[in-house]
Amino acid sequence: MPTSIAHSIQRSFDTAPLEIVFRRPRLGLPILLLAAFVLVPWLGNDYWLNAILIPFLVLSLAGLGLNLLTGYAGQTSVGSAGFMAVGAFATYGVLLRLPAVPLPLAMLIGGLIAALAGFVAGIPSSRIKGFYLMVTTLAAQFFLEWVFSKFSWFYNHSSSGTIAAPRLEVFGQDLSSPAGRYLLTLSSVALLTWVAFNLVRSQTGRNWMAIRDMDTAAAVIGIPVDQFKRRAFAVSAFYLGIAGALWTFAYLGTASASSFDINRSFQILFIIIIGGMGSIGGSFIGAAFISLFPIFLSYAGQALMGGNVDAGQLQNLQKVIFGSLIIWLLIKEPDGLVQLLGKFRERLAVWPLRF
Repeated sequence: MPTSIAHSIQRSFDTAPLEIVFRRPRLGLPILLLAAFVLVPWLGNDYWLNAILIPFLVLSLAGLGLNLLTGYAGQTSVGSAGFMAVGAFATYGVLLRLPAVPLPLAMLIGGLIAALAGFVAGIPSSRIKGFYLMVTTLAAQFFLEWVFSKFSWFYNHSSSGTIAAPRLEVFGQDLSSPAGRYLLTLSSVALLTWVAFNLVRSQTGRNWMAIRDMDTAAAVIGIPVDQFKRRAFAVSAFYLGIAGALWTFAYLGTASASSFDINRSFQILFIIIIGGMGSIGGSFIGAAFISLFPIFLSYAGQALMGGNVDAGQLQNLQKVIFGSLIIWLLIKEPDGLVQLLGKFRERLAVWPLRF
């Protein structure tokens, strides 16, 4: 067997890069989940639940969806927000026209419709790749955004052009409170993360990684490359569709097509670049950075400048730091913050002998 093919097969059985949280089942993960489900709703105030934790969880799920496609399957995409919009509008349509359908089932249907859209968008991946595939997904982003803006049927002919979340209720339990919406989001993210964790370690995940490393070698050893590329697009769009529904119903409360514009797609792309591509834990680390860094920057600016800081200047500074960090990570640490934390953890394990 040629060396390049053997190297590709070997890498495909590795989950790169290091997984900080999900590598081995330990006591820390159950404790973390227990705290997230029990302590946080009890101790957290409305601001933390509404403004920090819910968007963090939704962005983590969206980053995870794109990571499955780009980080594990190696298919570039900048159409993530478009698939989020498909999931949001499809879920809204199901709840509006079939009110007897429970919210979890409506979200599942919305995710499946988004998966279908992702499958269609992934068809060109059998012919093109790299930059040209990225341009194709960019076209899908603009097309989906135009469709949801142009045709009023999708937002029930509302004069404002927006969709509004109905009363959130699951099996008779009211989830309209901040704690209820947080628990809905956390449950969805935890379940889908567990599915992704098992998926990337299955034969499908190994095939994706083989395609990512060298699609020619993957085809030589018998992997149906085109089929698994389209499957990666569908699975990624399913995750993004669920994230779009949660973004609308659990976080914003109301949304329009402009809520899922190209800036949202780039935000999700930055999450996996900063956190770490090809890493489940990296999606959460990148989302935490994206969510918490603006808040930290705002408090730091107010403290240093005595409260006389222009909001526009803070936003510009945030963009400069984000851009600089992305460039630095691409040059120095392409595997993102998850790899840096992994190295720190390895050094800490042998401290004080070496650090």
